[in-house]
Amino acid sequence: MDDDLDQALGAVGPRLRALRRQRETTLADLSTATGISVSTLSRLESGSRKPTLELLLPLARAHGVTLDELVDAPPTGDPRIHLRPVTRHGMTMLPLTRRAGGIQAYKLVIPADSRRRNPEPKTHEGYEWLYVLNGRLRMVLGEQDFVLVPGEAAEFDTRVPHWFGAADPEPVEFLSLFGTQGERAHLRARPKQKGAA
Repeated sequence: MDDDLDQALGAVGPRLRALRRQRETTLADLSTATGISVSTLSRLESGSRKPTLELLLPLARAHGVTLDELVDAPPTGDPRIHLRPVTRHGMTMLPLTRRAGGIQAYKLVIPADSRRRNPEPKTHEGYEWLYVLNGRLRMVLGEQDFVLVPGEAAEFDTRVPHWFGAADPEPVEFLSLFGTQGERAHLRARPKQKGAA
């Protein structure tokens, strides 16, 4: 049993390094996101520091993975994905992807009684694509203020100040694909058929 535990903990360092590199994140950026010093992060990745729960929890959160994924826990036999919604800034966010790095997918719901009425645009690194499922989504993007209805999509650089809210007193549901800076969602059009104008 001790050998299995030592082996699992020994594999955490290389996995942490791989996750960080996949996300193209520096140790300094990860330190800022987690509150863990750069030297501790470096020692964790090299295996010279044994991982603890206090260190692994913020790292799992920063990388967008579960603790099980971080320590490569054996599968439990249950194939269901247990998504855990998070409520922030008056919105409920349901993660639809669980892999580290790459484009992340979320379903967002702004409830009918949302306090998100006054726009407070924010900026951050990344690129976002969204698609409205239900309701009317008010979107403030830079100097633009417009409403998206079901079936409409938008994409933008998240360094442009942006804000989302319900356009009406009705709930709004939309999908969001978010990638690191420069990583965009590409949609492919069907090629023209021969003879078509």
